Amino acid sequence: PILLGILACAEEIKPPAKDAAFVGELSLTGTLRAVNGVLPMAMAAVRAGIRTLYVPAANAAEATLADGVTVYGVPDVVSLVQHLKGEKKLSPQPRWQAEQTSETGPDFSDVMGQENVKRALEIAAAGGHNILLIGSPGAGKSMLARRLPSILPDMTRKEALEATEIWSVAGLTDSSHPMLLHRPFRAPHHTLSASAMTGGGQTPKPGEISLAHHGVLFLDELPEFHRDVLEVLRAPIEDGEVTITRAAGSITLPSRFMLVGAMNPCRCGWYGHPSGRCTCSPQQVEQYMQRISGPLLDRIDMHIDVPSVEYEAMRRKEQPEPSSAIRERVNAAREVQKKRFAGTEVSCNAYMTPAMIGQYCALDAAGEKLMQGAFERLGLTARSHDRILRMARTIADLEGSERIEAAHLAEAIQYRSSSTLK
Repeated sequence: PILLGILACAEEIKPPAKDAAFVGELSLTGTLRAVNGVLPMAMAAVRAGIRTLYVPAANAAEATLADGVTVYGVPDVVSLVQHLKGEKKLSPQPRWQAEQTSETGPDFSDVMGQENVKRALEIAAAGGHNILLIGSPGAGKSMLARRLPSILPDMTRKEALEATEIWSVAGLTDSSHPMLLHRPFRAPHHTLSASAMTGGGQTPKPGEISLAHHGVLFLDELPEFHRDVLEVLRAPIEDGEVTITRAAGSITLPSRFMLVGAMNPCRCGWYGHPSGRCTCSPQQVEQYMQRISGPLLDRIDMHIDVPSVEYEAMRRKEQPEPSSAIRERVNAAREVQKKRFAGTEVSCNAYMTPAMIGQYCALDAAGEKLMQGAFERLGLTARSHDRILRMARTIADLEGSERIEAAHLAEAIQYRSSSTLK
C-alpha cells in the first residue's frame, strides 16, 4: 500500500478505486510475500465496503473464502502496476473449493473392549461435553482420545471460517490448505507455559485454547501440567473466549473448545489395578489427585474410569464398531441440536444457558426424585447439576427421545461419579 501511494503521488499510476484494498509484504526483490491473517482481514474488508482485494499470490486462495469480494493474487509489483495501468490484466482468483478427502486418521475399530468408554466419548462428541479419562498405564486412555476426531460432528461453514480465521492469524494455513475441513485437535505437551495455552507474545497471538476453537483440546497426563496452566482454563471453559493483554495491546479471542483430559489414578499409575502393584500410600494418592483443583474438575462434565483391557476382549475375533457408524449417530444428534438452537449463538447442548436448561431439560417426577437423591448423595454443586442435565439431554438426543427419561438421567449421573475421584 505504501509503494502504491508513492506511485500515485508521482503520477506513475492512477489512484486505485475507493472500494479496492491492498494487503501484502513487499520484499526487496519486488515480489510479494505471504502474510498471516489474510482471511480475517478479507472479511473485515468486506464489512468495510471493499469489493476488490489484492493480496500476495500465496494468500489468494484463503482470501477467496470471504464472500462478496473479488480477489486478485499478485506475484510481484511489476504485475500489479501493469494491471492497474491496464497494460496486462491479472485474472481474478477462482473461489477455493475443498477436495473430497477420505478419512485417514485412527479409527475406533482398532480398539478392543472398552465399550463403556467408547459410549462416553460418543456422548461427549454428540453434545460437546468435557471429559476426563482416568486409568492405569496401558488401559488405552490416549489411544481412545486420539480416535475422538474420527467421530466428531461435521463443521458448519460458519464454524470452519471462525476456526480458520484463528489458524490464519497464527500462520498455520497455506495455499494448499487455506481452510480447516475438520475440527481441530490440539494435544500440547505438559511442559507448555500458561501464555502458550492462552496466547500471548510481544504481539499477542492465539494460544492452544483458541487454536482448538470448535474442536478438541486434549491434555494427556493432566496432573503433570503446571498448576497455573490448568487454572487459566477455568474462565475460557465457562465464557468461550479468552482476553490477552500485553504491552502492545489487548485482544479477545474465541475459545469454545471441548476439553479432553487423561490421567493416571496415582503417581505410580497402578492404584486400583487388579495386579495390586501400586506402591503409593493413601496420602500420596490424595496428593496426586489434588494437583487438579476442585473448580476445574467441576467444569469437566464426565469423569470416566478406564479399566485395564481383559484378555478375552483382546483376543476377540469380531470386529469392533467402526468410527463411521458412531459418527452417523453423533451427526444425527447434532442435527437435532442445530434445529433446537436455531437463531441463537448456542451450537450444542454443552453450551445451553440456564434459561435453555429450564426449557429443554424438564424432568418428570421420577427424574426429579433421582436428581435430588444424586444431588444430596454426591454433594453436587449448582454447576455440576446443570452439566448433568445437559448430558442427559444429549443422551436423550442420541436415543431420539424428545423428553429426558429417568434412564437418560441415571446414565448422565453415572458419568459424574468416578470411584477414583471420590
